Amino acid sequence: MAGLLALLMLLLALSLWTLVPLAWLWIGSQLAATQFPSLGPYAIVLFGVIGSILVVAWVIGLMNELYLRLTGSHTVEPIRLGWMRSMRDSELRQPLTLLEAVVIGSVVIAAISFVVWFFTLAGSPLSG
Repeated sequence: MAGLLALLMLLLALSLWTLVPLAWLWIGSQLAATQFPSLGPYAIVLFGVIGSILVVAWVIGLMNELYLRLTGSHTVEPIRLGWMRSMRDSELRQPLTLLEAVVIGSVVIAAISFVVWFFTLAGSPLSG
């Protein structure tokens, strides 16, 4: 159950970079009567994206709290036995939480996807 919750959190975090902005751009395009609309559709897209991101981030936070209650742990790093640690592991550092791992993972996946799209599928604007 906790793994499914973590996967759902990752999908919601990915939607922050993909589904939310694209959905609001589509809504704004449906509200525009011409190719050169007034400020109204742009404002709706801007405030819609911001509001949706805040709601999705709040839901991800609630899901993180549920994950903490289910597992009793907030870290996602593996436990290392003392004899397997290097000297650098003796430094005090905070373990990575699931919420941090999900957000970082979504940013990395979104960035890699953008680079792949840009260099393989986007086509050149110069080739007319």
